Amino acid sequence: MRICIIGGGLTGLAAAHMLAGEHEIHLFEKMPYLGGCLSSYNVNGYWIERYYHHCFSGDNHLFALMRELGIHESLEWRTGTTGYYSGGTVYPLNTPAEIIRYPELSLLGKARLGLLTLTAKKTDLAALDDIPAERYIIDHLGDNVYTSFFEPLLKSKFGDRRKEVSAAWLFSRIAIRSDRGVSGERLGYLNGGFQRLIDSLEKSIEKNGGIIGKGTPVTSLTRTGEKWAVNHTTYDAVLSTIPPQVLQKAGGPAIPPIPYQGAACVTLAIDRDVTHGIYWLNMKDRAPYGAVVSHTNFIPRERYGEHIIYLASYFSGNLPANADRVMIDDFCTRFSVAPAEIRWHRVAVDPFAGPVYTTGYKSLIPSYEQQGLYMAGMFSRTNYPERSMEGSVRAGREAAACISGGNIHG
Repeated sequence: MRICIIGGGLTGLAAAHMLAGEHEIHLFEKMPYLGGCLSSYNVNGYWIERYYHHCFSGDNHLFALMRELGIHESLEWRTGTTGYYSGGTVYPLNTPAEIIRYPELSLLGKARLGLLTLTAKKTDLAALDDIPAERYIIDHLGDNVYTSFFEPLLKSKFGDRRKEVSAAWLFSRIAIRSDRGVSGERLGYLNGGFQRLIDSLEKSIEKNGGIIGKGTPVTSLTRTGEKWAVNHTTYDAVLSTIPPQVLQKAGGPAIPPIPYQGAACVTLAIDRDVTHGIYWLNMKDRAPYGAVVSHTNFIPRERYGEHIIYLASYFSGNLPANADRVMIDDFCTRFSVAPAEIRWHRVAVDPFAGPVYTTGYKSLIPSYEQQGLYMAGMFSRTNYPERSMEGSVRAGREAAACISGGNIHG
């Protein structure tokens, strides 16, 4: 079959990798680079992701893909530490002693939080889909646990839309992050960056005859009998991995829109650590970013020759003017960094960075086949109720199996 894949993110690349060799594959990516939200910058001779990334111990489909590509031996496991910035103070929250000392959370709140963590994996997520996370936490754990612990987490991931997020996402988030030791969370990263995964997929697809068009947006999608034409070329099957509402503007089928949010992520380099050794610092204090992610408190600074920090912000609608400058200015003031200390910075903006797992989200998830067209991506059931590299790989492979006549449905 001649198959078109729209979108060169992880889902599209995973599907193309699986289908190439057996089928004629054409992949269209509007950006001049592959990877989508997993893409990277090349700075000072090294690769660093545009948006912070790590993987989890249960990401078995991702690991299987890495083995197929011969890069699994480069996967390493490190400790990701977390903390909260509150009242102008950085509070690490990793060891039992640090959690006990955290002044923003009462002893009763800490006990309730511990019990919730222990039971998260056993919770029926479907029953929580229609319940707002904010309401669930306040009703079951109290206002103190919500405002002192969960509200900063929700703010760092969903910005102003945090009140719409379902309790299903929250419980999934806790469960996926349950691989913890006494000093932090066990997280995975590819030595050399996840650009190695993207490059390996690209080479595999092209080696098997697939054609990849970078900087090639899809401007026309039309139904021609039982087939679809993409940019006026007819294909036996089309797999779209971009948001359904974006595809609809090019001529795709009309289905209920998936709630998405945008992301603005500033990456910068300085010579010193300013987050006290913490990898992921959630902002409880009001700031133009929800989290400060110090990549080199996770991966050794020696690999880069400088400290790399992400300022993560999510938005709905239009991004405020000069958002990167506002974030950098606030960061410099808050963490006593002189502007001259910043060696370089980049800003990545994606208006469709990922779904917002609002209440009732589960009913919006489209099946892989829609009116003779295939769809898979961050909006697929494999990425519900928490998106991940694992979910994106699974979505690509399952959609590819559907196209090839496999038994996977949904």
